[in-house]
This record gives sequence, structure tokens and C-alpha cells, in this order.
Amino acid sequence: MRIALAQLNYTVNHFELNKQKIIEAINRAKESKVDLVVFSELSVCGYPAYDLLDRKEFIENCLASVNEIAPHCNGIAAIVGSPSFNANSTGKILHNSAFLLANGKIKSVHHKSLLPTYDIFDEYRYFEPSKDFKIATLNGKRIAITICEDLWDDQPISAAVSRNKLYTISPMEELMKQNPEMVINISASPFSYDSHKRRLSVFTGNVKRFGLPVIHVNQVGANTDLIFDGGSMTLNAKGDVILQCKSFDEDFQIVETNTIENQALTASLKETENRIEKIHDALVMGIRDYFHKSGFTSATLGLSGGIDSAVTLVLAQRALGSQNLRVLLLPSQYSSQHSIDDAVLLANNLNVVYDTVDISDAFSSLKNSMSNIFAGLPEDITEENIQARIRGTLLMALSNKFGHLLLNTSNKSEAAVGYGTLYGDMCGALGVLGDVYKTDIYALAHYINKEIEIIPDNTITKPPSAELRPNQKDSDSLPEYDVLDQILFHYIEGHKSVDEIIDEGFDKEIVTKTIRLININEYKRYQFAPILRISSKAFGHGRKMPLVAKY
Repeated sequence: MRIALAQLNYTVNHFELNKQKIIEAINRAKESKVDLVVFSELSVCGYPAYDLLDRKEFIENCLASVNEIAPHCNGIAAIVGSPSFNANSTGKILHNSAFLLANGKIKSVHHKSLLPTYDIFDEYRYFEPSKDFKIATLNGKRIAITICEDLWDDQPISAAVSRNKLYTISPMEELMKQNPEMVINISASPFSYDSHKRRLSVFTGNVKRFGLPVIHVNQVGANTDLIFDGGSMTLNAKGDVILQCKSFDEDFQIVETNTIENQALTASLKETENRIEKIHDALVMGIRDYFHKSGFTSATLGLSGGIDSAVTLVLAQRALGSQNLRVLLLPSQYSSQHSIDDAVLLANNLNVVYDTVDISDAFSSLKNSMSNIFAGLPEDITEENIQARIRGTLLMALSNKFGHLLLNTSNKSEAAVGYGTLYGDMCGALGVLGDVYKTDIYALAHYINKEIEIIPDNTITKPPSAELRPNQKDSDSLPEYDVLDQILFHYIEGHKSVDEIIDEGFDKEIVTKTIRLININEYKRYQFAPILRISSKAFGHGRKMPLVAKY
């Protein structure tokens, strides 16, 4: 059999676009004499659809799309993903299903058994897990059709718990009783900077357990905060990757089942192991898809001369183009001249239009307005927050007047410890760097400058500062970022306790203060913009903590 892997970028709830993409790929597969073309999980509606799945009209549109695609499958077969109605009178109303289309109609339907409810997943909210295990037969081939998590029954559950079995049943063990010859896995597996390594481990583990080749088709593209990197692949029965689709782009690749054991991976398709390069590409795609899928074309941000806004601007320029950006420089009496110069130089390097609005007068006016109330009290974080909120107001004014979406430039280190001002520098439609630690932002800046200096060197080498008071530096109140980020990683991604982190060799006082800051600032993160997810534990859907609790 000739099997095509159709790795496509879907838009949630855009049935006409998704259907058109699928039909075009089917026609392309026909021209290439393909027998079966495989699409990703919930491909007709896009993933994740969240509570749209509760709407009857949405499900009817999904099933109508499947029925409209089916007639195009004459002389070729296709596997598409869609929700379907649960025929049983008990349980959830829906299944998460794979439809095998052939001879112009639905040949068989295969339901997902393992429904993840961890991290960003909440599939049991909508779907009934299947207990019906059946293989498909096509052109004399016996195929085990699985959906994403159905191949993830054996995986590390948590960094804090030593257990690999999250589920009490293994779909593949059940399907093996029917002697399949190969496995097809349709998936919507989101990106994190180590996701390819973890996926490959899962698939090679299954190959070793069951001795069958695996064809895996993953969704590509970003849907709000979730980024899907694609990276669809084929493994032979020895566990060798013999075909690899592109990352962060649509792709269409064909594999021959009768030569699958003898094929070699093309060098140009090998997955890069450069973590920073992957993060860069993911963020660029995340910005681009957020704008294009929501119908916006242009963006703005506050360009301060600091590294966070500099990296955000470069990513936005690569996602949207210089012509679709207009930024504001908002200096105060505390802004250094070199920061202003760095911001101007970067905007010119990128050919981005910028405007300068000095906020000193506005700041003085607001302080004067409160002078009677604040009489006799020293200046503190209140005055710093006033500056941030002036800037947020002006940025939102530009956004409203010209229709430019405001990009937030706060990083994960700041968001973790609450170093951001609500309704000030936390304004924005999208948190571009909210899942990127400060140390990785420096690495991104060096990656951006690898061939030519785009971000001014001074922006990268100067001590980080919010410049909200004279001679301010981040290190005045925080440990150095190379220490802080390690503590944050151990606590947020590693789920380690204070004592466990101290046992790693970190100072007790620093650890205790840092963890306290994380815990008491949950209310700020709760009100933050959607954050592009590039790690295994991002703030947002994937990390649900109580706002009111005794920590």
C-alpha cells in the first residue's frame, strides 16, 4: 500500500476551510496513486474545540463534513478525525473518533479509548472512552487504528510520582488479539520543547512491545495558546524512523508499506535537536496563527530597549511582517538614554514604524492628583505601578484607534514571581514570552543574532531593569536569573517541594522567598493574557491552582 501522511493546519470551527484542505489533500493523494491518506485527530473541526463540543449544531457540522468528504474517497481511502455520537444510552454523548472512508462512504468508525485529563487536556469532559476494540481491513492489510493517547498508556505520569501506568487498559494489547499488521495513530499532540523526544520514546516503546510499524499523523499549527508542531512520522517494525514530516509547517509525505523495513530517513527531514531553535519557530507560528485565525493582521507593543520587548518584536516581525507592526517607545524620567537608543536602533533594524511618547508629564500629573492623599508617605511600588499603567493605557489607546492587537512582552520568570503590573505591563491580547524563562530569552536573543546583529548588543549585555526608579536593577529584589530560573523550574515543572529544592543545593532563604512569591501571585496570572505554550507546564490551562488557599 501507498499511504500518505497529510499534516495540515486546521482552524477550530472553520468547517469549510478544514474540509477544503482535506479534500485537496485527498485529490493530491489520488494523483500520486496513493491507496490511503491519513489526517490528524478531530481534523474536520480542529483541536481543541473545548465547549463547542457541547453544541448540537457543532457536532452536526462535524458529521456533515465527514459525509461530504466521503464521496471524494472513490479509488482511495482516507482516515479523518471527528466527534461522533455515542450509540449507548449511558455515558457521555460523544466519542472522539477516527472515520475510515472508502468507496465513497464511511467504511468503519474507531473510537478513542484513553481520554487524557492531565495538563492541558480535559477530554473526559466531553467524550466517552471506548471499550470496543476492532481493527480495520483495507486492501488486504489489517490495520490497528488508534487515536493519540491510545498509544500513550505506558508513559511517565509525573515528575513527582514514580509510576508509568496512567490507565488500567492498553488499547494496543486488546487490538493485538486480532493480529494487526501495522498501526496508524492520528493525533493532536501539542508542542513542548521536549515533545519530539517524548513522542519518539512512546512510539519506539510500542514498536518494541508489539513488533509493528507505526504511522503517526499529528496536527500542525497554533490554536490560541496551544501550538502543534506536526513532526508526523513513520517507524518500521525495528523502531527506526524512516519518514519524518516537517515541524511547524504543513507537509505531505508518502510511505510504501512493502518497502517500509528497508527505507532510510532522508537527512533533510531529520528533526533538529536545537531546543532554542524549536522555541523560536514555535513562537513565530503561534503569533502568526493567533492573528490569521482570529482575523487580525497588525500588532503593537511597548518597545523599552529591554531584552523582552526586543525578542518579542523580532518574533512578531517574523510572524507578521514589518509592515504590520507599529510600536510605542514610552520613556519616563527614569529611562536611560541607552535604552531609548537601543529601542530606536532595533526598530530601524527591522524597518518597523515607531512613535515616542514621553510619559513624564502624565506621571507627574497623576502623582499631583494623589498628593493630598499620599502626603507624608514615601514613594514605593505604587509610583512604579502608576508608570506601568500609564504605558498600558497608551498602548491600549493605539490598539483601539488603529486595530493593532497588543502583544504582551512579560516572561515566565516575571509571571512566576509576580513582577508585573495588572492593567499595566500585563496588558495584551497574547502573552508571547509568558512560557519562556529569562535565561532562555537571552538564548533566543543570541539565536536571533547568530548571523547578523539585529538586537543591539547592549540590550543583551546590560543588567536587566524595569527602569521605574533611579538606578533600578532586577537583581535588587530577585536572585540572578540563572539561579531563579532553576528554582522556578524545579517547583513549576518538577513539582518539587521547598525542602527538595533546598536539597538540590539552593539557598534556603532564596528558595523560601521565591516559592512564596509564586504562590501569592496566582491571582495575577489568573488575569493574564493567553500564553503561548512551549514547555510541559505553562501557566494557563495546564496549571490549575487555587486562588484562595493557605500556602
